[in-house]
Order: sequence, then structure tokens, then C-alpha cells
Amino acid sequence: MEFEAERTKLVEGLRLYGISERILDAIKKVPRHLFVPPPYRAQAYADHPLPIGENQTISAPHMVAMMCDLLDLRRGMIVLEIGAGCGYHAAVMAELVRDGHVYTVERLFSLVNSARKNLQTAGYSNVTVFVGDGTLGLPDHAPYDRISVACAAPDVPPPLIDQLKSGGRMVIPIGRYFQELYLVEKRNGIIKKGKGGVVFVPLIGKYGFQVL
Repeated sequence: MEFEAERTKLVEGLRLYGISERILDAIKKVPRHLFVPPPYRAQAYADHPLPIGENQTISAPHMVAMMCDLLDLRRGMIVLEIGAGCGYHAAVMAELVRDGHVYTVERLFSLVNSARKNLQTAGYSNVTVFVGDGTLGLPDHAPYDRISVACAAPDVPPPLIDQLKSGGRMVIPIGRYFQELYLVEKRNGIIKKGKGGVVFVPLIGKYGFQVL
């Protein structure tokens, strides 16, 4: 396995966050170096964000792991991701849902193309990347068991609530300059629980921020 020592070191470090073994196994399986631009490939298994172009970043592995843990992703689930980026986070979720499917939306054409290429190179056939306004979700494939939002919004976009199954879960960062990660559960209404401060790029769109 390429970068095997680096992958093992990363996973051992992530254990300090109390991440479940299922998530750690998925993190170890995903070839993160295939999702990182060549100039940063040597740092692919360091636990910090890296540039992927268009002023966007690939999230730190611990953040991806924590978001996946909060979602409690299970085999066969249908997942919507907002903010495909380079495709790495979708690949980790694809490992966890296995014969389920991950639909991911990205507004930047160049990142859509690179995410598709990266996912194909890494061998993930259960991820589909769309270009569009992520704040509108993806109604054609709704409802979703889980929704993962990888950019910070002013509040939870109403279309995402509508497209989440009853009993479903969503993770979303909320805020512009001070951001908090929220776990949103849809059961007898909407329940939001703060899970700590984070730093994400802003969600741009109809129900997001209008300008960078």
C-alpha cells in the first residue's frame, strides 16, 4: 500500500480524538495522496488542510473523521454532500456506505472536474459529482439518510432540511467569522446541537453567503 507508514501514523494520531474504529478504517483505506495536488503530495497524510486551487482546501483528516463520526454513516445509506472540493471527503463516506451512494454538489467547475477525475482514479464508483448551487441541495435524488456540508452557512438552508429523511442527520458549520459545527437531527422537528468551533470556507448560493 502506497504511503503505508504515513497512513498508519495518521490513523494512530486520530485515535486521540476518540474516533470510532469504523471511521479510522475508512480513513486508512482512502488514498488521500490521489486527492492532493502534486506539489503537496508529500504532505498528504499530515493532519492539516492543504490547498486544492480556487482558494479552496482539502479538509484536515481529523475534521473529515469527526464529521463522519457525527453522521453515523452506515452501509447502504444515501448521502448528500455539499462542497465536493477535491472529492476526498466523499471518498471516505463512500467507504462507509459501501453499496449505498454519495451525491456531492460543487459550484466550481474546475473542482468538479478534478473531483470526478480523483474519484475515478481512486476507484470509487458509488460517488456522483454534480455542479450547482449547494444551498439548493439535489432534489432529484432526495430524500437523503445523511447530509454533510463542508462549507460554512449563515444558517441551515431550508432545502437541505426538506431533503433530509425523517430520522436523518446533517452536519453543517454555521457562521461567517466565528463558526460552529452543528449536528442537525430531523425527528419531531429539528434538533441542533453545537459540536465546537471550526474554520471552513463560506457556502455561496441562494441560501448561503452572497459574496466571498
